[in-house]
Amino acid sequence: MEPLPTKELVLRACRVVPRGDHPILESAHLLAGLHRQRLYTELGEANDIDQHRARLVLAVDRWVATEVPPPHGGAHMHTETVGMVIDRLAQFAACADEVLPLAPEWAVHDSWERLAELALGYEDLAYEVSVGLRRLPYLSGPRDQR
Repeated sequence: MEPLPTKELVLRACRVVPRGDHPILESAHLLAGLHRQRLYTELGEANDIDQHRARLVLAVDRWVATEVPPPHGGAHMHTETVGMVIDRLAQFAACADEVLPLAPEWAVHDSWERLAELALGYEDLAYEVSVGLRRLPYLSGPRDQR
């Protein structure tokens, strides 16, 4: 099993091209770029960007489904997939890098706080999924029937 990347690696991948070839880090980098692009796109013209994001989220979730051990029978269900969390991390990181330098100080603080809290949430989720303590919505289908 290839481990899920740390929150530090994911956040770094949202800003710079990741070293190595971990598919989650590559997707995080691409997702952050799409979110940056989306910030400057008219609302009605973001469909292609959102479709590309959905494909990347699905690719992350498929990778997780094949790489992590099955959850224990009593594992609690999480509300989001790993791909969804990576997408939100990429969104928050892109917003922090692109828009926040122009925002009031309180908004900057709140956005960085939100990004930090989500990064901690990802770290907890990555650990729990890796040791089988957490089930994911995507994994609750065909994977549980093996």
